[in-house]
Amino acid sequence: MSVAEPLVFEPLPMERVWGGRRLESVLGKSLPPGVPVGESWEIVDRDDAQSVVHGGPLAGTTLHTLWTQHRTEIFGAAYAAHPAPRFPLLVKILDARERLSVQVHPPARIAPALGGEPKTEMWYFLDCQPGASIYAGLKRGITRERFEEAMRQGEVESTLHHPAVHTGESIFIPSGRVHAIAEGCLIVEVQQNSDTTYRVFDWNRTGLDGHPRALHIPESLASTDFADYEPGVTPAQPDAVLAACEHFVVEQRSLPTPAPALDGPLFAILTVVQGTVGFGSATFDRGSIFLVPAPAAGELLRPVGGPASLLVSTLPVPGPKLTGRNA
Repeated sequence: MSVAEPLVFEPLPMERVWGGRRLESVLGKSLPPGVPVGESWEIVDRDDAQSVVHGGPLAGTTLHTLWTQHRTEIFGAAYAAHPAPRFPLLVKILDARERLSVQVHPPARIAPALGGEPKTEMWYFLDCQPGASIYAGLKRGITRERFEEAMRQGEVESTLHHPAVHTGESIFIPSGRVHAIAEGCLIVEVQQNSDTTYRVFDWNRTGLDGHPRALHIPESLASTDFADYEPGVTPAQPDAVLAACEHFVVEQRSLPTPAPALDGPLFAILTVVQGTVGFGSATFDRGSIFLVPAPAAGELLRPVGGPASLLVSTLPVPGPKLTGRNA
């Protein structure tokens, strides 16, 4: 198999009680009518959600098939012996019309005992409305005892670090970090291939069925890192590694002039975060996400109509483990 064109997958829109319509109004994505859409799953290989190639010679092929049957040809020989049975990353775009629940993902050391999957992620703030913010980590000095008391009294917000965020900034969210996205954020999320979330607090609202959504108190307490105080938000940077850990590497790259897609024969997932990018016979606008297969690494990316900027997301090449950046 020889693929020199980008691979575009069919997005999977996800209805969420806190979602809106900005994926459509800001990014031009096609959404189901009349429902709040909180997430667009762009790259995913799971039993219950599967990316399928849209167009080209591989149209209709699943990401799982590419990973299991054409790994070397699509992703590069460096990943031939990667142990993951499914493609290890999940990439999505989130639209928070309302704030999400306060939640935490389990670390690898305890996830199996809790019946879940570990999950580390990073957020890139693609578009923030004025006053946008997030919750990430605990306020300095908050103890487990104070946190448990706040949970019982419905005062969890008072224990959480609550920074403002702006377009172009980012933050690393390791497993164990209590977090929530507040309203007004349009976010690119790159994460481990996991869908385990333990809900700490949901602002006393009801779900789409009209009933309060379940909380996961024992699991949340077991998963929370109570030494994780006031993590910093990474400032907007035109050319920088935004996150690097044993699960993924995410770099922001400016594109003022045409340049090769990648430095070597390895795949990458590209997200256009500013401007318009041409690659092969295709053109990609802001919010577009596509996979550059290893054989196409030397093909040129072209800014169209002015400078552009992209996120370049990939798997670390197997070797010594990395530690989390901005952890």
